Amino acid sequence: MSVVQGRLCIFGAALLWSLGGAFTKVLTEPTAFGLNDPPLETWPIAGFNVPVQIACYRALFAGLVLVPTLRPVDIRFKPLMLVMACSFTLMNATFISAQALGPASNAILLQNSAPFWMYLAAILWLGDAPDRRGTISLFAGMLGVGIIVAGAWGNLVVVAVGLVSGFCYAGIILCLRLLRELPSNWLTVWNHLIAALALFPIVLMLQPPTWPQFITLVLFGVVQLGVGYFLMARGLQAVSPTEAGAIVLLEPILNPVWTYFVCGETPHPLTYVGGAVILMALAYRYWPGDSRQEAVGRRQETGIRSQESHQGPE
Repeated sequence: MSVVQGRLCIFGAALLWSLGGAFTKVLTEPTAFGLNDPPLETWPIAGFNVPVQIACYRALFAGLVLVPTLRPVDIRFKPLMLVMACSFTLMNATFISAQALGPASNAILLQNSAPFWMYLAAILWLGDAPDRRGTISLFAGMLGVGIIVAGAWGNLVVVAVGLVSGFCYAGIILCLRLLRELPSNWLTVWNHLIAALALFPIVLMLQPPTWPQFITLVLFGVVQLGVGYFLMARGLQAVSPTEAGAIVLLEPILNPVWTYFVCGETPHPLTYVGGAVILMALAYRYWPGDSRQEAVGRRQETGIRSQESHQGPE
């Protein structure tokens, strides 16, 4: 694979991951597709309705589509994987909840604050030496989060859910760093399937989705997450993790664009300001061209971050 092909694969991954907000809104808001009727039954947790069916099926089908990438030698277990799976399960549920209950742009931007929390945790818990880029990006990123919080002052519960998603994502990154000797595809399959199994008992007690909704959930998991991860893995064969981390910043930029086209959602003006600050902080953190010592640290962190679908995230 050439470098150009690798970049195109990573761009494709970012493009697919950016569709997460649009998929969520199609299933929860009135759109031209009419897939919010009948409403997907939710589960009340801590005073708000969690869209557990979306979170469960999304993770389930993403994990299943990636199972064929595994080899028997890849499948290994370490106790820390249980902690990582718990973090992923909570991140998955809170991220989908933040997208469904509030602006999708807030959810993705707050989740992308995870590298800042990870940098802080690496210094306080792992004993890493702070570096100039990391420290500057940390303060800039927190400023961006503060601006978003100010813009969503009347809906702080949803903002808190989005921040919990970011904290959990940071926990996943930390676990991935400590488990970096294990194959990334195995860890990704493990996270998604355990997250789905954890929510499945609740899903069985709810009214099942209609067939059109179920097909949409399959596409949500397979295409938006599974294929996105596959393209990222392919792209990393030819592109450095640092460059990949910079390209993936397209995800939080495109996410509100697709959401606007799907349901006309327009974020608060301060969301644009705070989001721009966060993205500039991330770009400064991950853009190539720093000193050798900083590059080594960022290469590890960005490589681990690039392994996890958002994730893209998850």
